[in-house]
Amino acid sequence: MTTAATTPTTEPFLELRGVSKNFGSVQALTDVDFEVRAGEVMALVGDNGAGKSTLIKCVSGIHVADGGQIFFDGKPVTINSPKDSAALGIEVVYQDLALCDNLDVVQNMYLGREAHDVFQRLKEPEMERRTAETMKGLSVTTIRSIRQPVATLSGGQRQSVAVARAVMWNSRLVILDEPTAALGVAQTEQVLALVARLAEQGLAVVLISHNLHDIFAVADRITVLRLGRNIAIYDRRETTQQEVVGAITAGVQTKVSGIDMTAPEEAL
Repeated sequence: MTTAATTPTTEPFLELRGVSKNFGSVQALTDVDFEVRAGEVMALVGDNGAGKSTLIKCVSGIHVADGGQIFFDGKPVTINSPKDSAALGIEVVYQDLALCDNLDVVQNMYLGREAHDVFQRLKEPEMERRTAETMKGLSVTTIRSIRQPVATLSGGQRQSVAVARAVMWNSRLVILDEPTAALGVAQTEQVLALVARLAEQGLAVVLISHNLHDIFAVADRITVLRLGRNIAIYDRRETTQQEVVGAITAGVQTKVSGIDMTAPEEAL
């Protein structure tokens, strides 16, 4: 598996500065910084309870951050709902995929967004065409027919449908939550290749995974969260799995109340 061929931009496409979130007395996120660039796969890792899901839900509008700023394409934005997130072009593919087994691929791609003519009849040819074009653009070739029920698809094929659905709706940032969980070796390779192609097409990609082998196969950079705080950001090419595991399990935070703890002592 190779990383994306497209060189990521140097400016963040999505940037979070000092984002905090609490649920009553529980501080889920504390002054977290996070970014991802266009054309980049940014991995987000951390143990259970590290704050990964809360961070992503703040980006997707499920939760509203209590503090901090969010910038999208260089501009400050406010995300108060999933509608706000979708309007920016942010799509999340959750681990459960949210697919309907009794519907076919085309129907799942358009679920809740069906195309109708003036007489409220479904535009089946148009829906089939766009679905086929999206699948072709992502080089998804393992699905026999876009009219076969999702119930007949393998785990990797289902993941491909969920990702293609996110891409089809003019998304600019795709967040993938544990996309290879419970998949076999061949299906995992299929999904990782799809992740790489998203970045090759210039999308910003956030990959959440506990599988460091998968992360080191496709990620450009790796952000580590621990107990709701920033621990480190690594360039995948300049680190090791052992170093990342150390940060996940026993890492020391690199930021306290806006102070960079990695700066030289004389600068503090």
